[in-house]
Amino acid sequence: VQLQASGGGLVQPGGSLRLSCAASGFPFNRNWIYWLRQAPGKELEWVSSISTFGSGTQYADSVLGRFAISRDNDQNIAYLQMSNLKPEDTAVYYCAKDKDGTSRGQGTQVTVSS
Repeated sequence: VQLQASGGGLVQPGGSLRLSCAASGFPFNRNWIYWLRQAPGKELEWVSSISTFGSGTQYADSVLGRFAISRDNDQNIAYLQMSNLKPEDTAVYYCAKDKDGTSRGQGTQVTVSS
């Protein structure tokens, strides 16, 4: 099982980024996909979930209305579109096929700063 997040970077408050999650080694279209993040000195935090075919999505209150999760089952890729970013969104972002993040692979750093 491999899940690799990419697309992070440095962005100013109010800016946007799109993260990608490339998955392999398991039946992608039979698994929910989850995005999680870990800020410095804090525990891993669930951010968003998407159902197997994308019809169901869930968001943490802290990102509701600003983030949008999606997936492409033909390409085995999931996305997290992040808008109106805030400094408190600064974290390493991971994708996983379980909500506690056990399967997470390499994350991507998102830094929101002016």
